[in-house]
Amino acid sequence: MTPQKDKKSFPPLWVFSIYFAEGFPYSLVRQISTVLFKDFGASLEWVGFTSLYGLPYVFKFLWSPFLDKYSTKRKWLLSIQGVITVFILVISFLCLTKHPLAFVGIALLLLSFLSATNDIASDGYYLEALNKEEQSKFVGYQALSYRLALILGGGGVLYLSSKIKFSGAFLFSSIIFGLIFIFHLKFLPKIETQKENFLHLLKSFSIKKVAITVLIIGAVIFYFSMNREVLIKLPEYPIVPFSGFFIIFLLLIFPLVLPLIKSKLKEGKSFYSRSFVAYLDREKMAVFIIFLVLYRLGESLILNMLYPMLKSIGFERGDYGIIYGTFGIISSILGGIFGGFLISKFGLKKVGWYCVLAQNIPNLFYAYLAYIYEGDLILNKTKFLITSLFVVIETFGAGMGTSFFMVLIMRSTLIEFKASNMATATGIMNIASSMVGLFSGALVNKVGFSLFFVVAFALTIPSMILIPFLPFLKEKN
Repeated sequence: MTPQKDKKSFPPLWVFSIYFAEGFPYSLVRQISTVLFKDFGASLEWVGFTSLYGLPYVFKFLWSPFLDKYSTKRKWLLSIQGVITVFILVISFLCLTKHPLAFVGIALLLLSFLSATNDIASDGYYLEALNKEEQSKFVGYQALSYRLALILGGGGVLYLSSKIKFSGAFLFSSIIFGLIFIFHLKFLPKIETQKENFLHLLKSFSIKKVAITVLIIGAVIFYFSMNREVLIKLPEYPIVPFSGFFIIFLLLIFPLVLPLIKSKLKEGKSFYSRSFVAYLDREKMAVFIIFLVLYRLGESLILNMLYPMLKSIGFERGDYGIIYGTFGIISSILGGIFGGFLISKFGLKKVGWYCVLAQNIPNLFYAYLAYIYEGDLILNKTKFLITSLFVVIETFGAGMGTSFFMVLIMRSTLIEFKASNMATATGIMNIASSMVGLFSGALVNKVGFSLFFVVAFALTIPSMILIPFLPFLKEKN
């Protein structure tokens, strides 16, 4: 039975609000965390660790079936958003504690899981509430509201934190998100039929497994509370950066075992097996997968250490919020639009190189900034303008590079498996880029900021070398 839609609802308004509610907590987790860690006195190694907050967004497909099987997407969405509101408020109070970093760090990790789950519920609600024609019609609202959320949740909150501290900024954020939650609670249309009761989900977890999980988590918390020095120095242990290298290495050699993986998957008859086999069993896919692993390594390395570098030459988080969190994001949006225009007009193969070079070459600007202003903590108008210009150029180029990358991935998907193919490709890329953070701080401590950004640029070269050998470049737009 198809649920009836509330004719009094205004889809553009709630489409705008649910995707704003997707982007806002994401910006708090991914954009604010590096700044917060640095300003709360964390080492560069720990600042690099904040890239791991991106992993729940990569692996959210693992628990997404629960949202399909139990309750309704609307109830999931409202429940999660209510908890997120409380969590942001809790983080506000945690910022006032005597030693806030560990508590806030754990809270942000939990917030990343909640935010990723909110993404699943919101996307699912959108797809079930609207037919295909409406989904296409309102896709512009998605992009606009999500990007506005990144600007407010990144640049806006950072700038506010420079005036009323992080506790006040998170309190303001909880109010903003709470108002969205109340709006959804009151006005979000009830368009779905009830599936299995949510209580059945709780009953599916055995008491024994829950008890073991709680005991393990409790033991870990107790150990680190009794051995704070071990926790503080955790990122400095060699096993940590080596684990990042190891995971990236495994992803790079993944194509070598493709024949074995494909033969195993062909034995299975499930939808998932067929989607993976169909995706992988094509010409030049080994090259394509290596490209996915390498493409964002340099850019991700830079994002982890950009604020620490700017802080080392006199910038504070309010300045960073304006320059990167606002102007930078707007510039990246414009760069993405411009890159998309070039691709649609001239074709992916002709403009691909230009988009990728526009993304990677400006990274050297940061090496130049670190070199000329090293040790200079005085922020004058000239330094502010030069840095702002460099950030705007770099983020504009990053937007162009993203447009190239996303079009390439979309062309790699098969019609019958678009969603799963897209998740596979972006997941491979995001895992690799998250692992880079495990050694970004240690690298800065070894070579300094200026050489660090040169190394980051060098990491982009292998992916650029692979461009002429990539599949899917010659297809029609």
